[in-house]
Amino acid sequence: MRLKVSQFLVAFLMVGALMLGGCTPQDVTSSTSSPTSTAGEANTTTNTEATSVSETTSESVPGMKDLPRLEGKATVVMMVKGSPITIEVDGTNAPITAGNFVDLVQKGVYDGLVFHRVVREPQPFVVQGGDPQSKDPKVPANRLGTGGYSDPKTGNQRYIPLEIKPEGEANPIYGRTLESAGVTKPPQLQHKLGAVAMARSQMPDSASSQFYFALADLAFLDGNYAVFGNVTEGFDVVNKIQQGDRIDSAKVTQGAENLKTSG
Repeated sequence: MRLKVSQFLVAFLMVGALMLGGCTPQDVTSSTSSPTSTAGEANTTTNTEATSVSETTSESVPGMKDLPRLEGKATVVMMVKGSPITIEVDGTNAPITAGNFVDLVQKGVYDGLVFHRVVREPQPFVVQGGDPQSKDPKVPANRLGTGGYSDPKTGNQRYIPLEIKPEGEANPIYGRTLESAGVTKPPQLQHKLGAVAMARSQMPDSASSQFYFALADLAFLDGNYAVFGNVTEGFDVVNKIQQGDRIDSAKVTQGAENLKTSG
């Protein structure tokens, strides 16, 4: 019993750290493109609403038609300290989340960014980066983990909805965790060792550019955070990343033609 309580506390603290790594609630609510539902509101979703999972498409969610989509798969090679990490990005099961990542890679957003959070104790958890603020040496370390990608044309920060596809369903669920949607099926893309997923704040639709590598099987995150790919080569490089290390570069090496953008 003590072991179970200890494991629960460790998981709780780890998830809390991960959620703080997304955009702050203040940043989210101050943007014109911010999500309109809070985590509390998402928890009030009824099972009746969740029965229409197969009818939930990206076109049915306001604002999503303007977001990048990945229709199929793509390969991204991320260089860290001169060594490659190969990521298979899965737009088949997470088209919006994968499309956002590939689009930001294409724009060079990740080049030079810092991994601001590395958690290996008390047990392997995540390596997290992708805050554009980390390119600015004037930004203090305690602010890293609060930023996201802003469109230079509009000045607005891009947010993407929480996107999780349950096993056996035709379409993902958007803007809700599987639990709040009343879904008991596991997600199609799970937090296995080497999974790549989006960090966010407590608000489901607050992910922007920050992502993380799973350093272990993290089943307690399944259904709550959007996995969009996995490391196929170079996980030994991921395992050596230290807090403060930078991404040298990130390039799409295959599947760039699968990215669809509105602009």
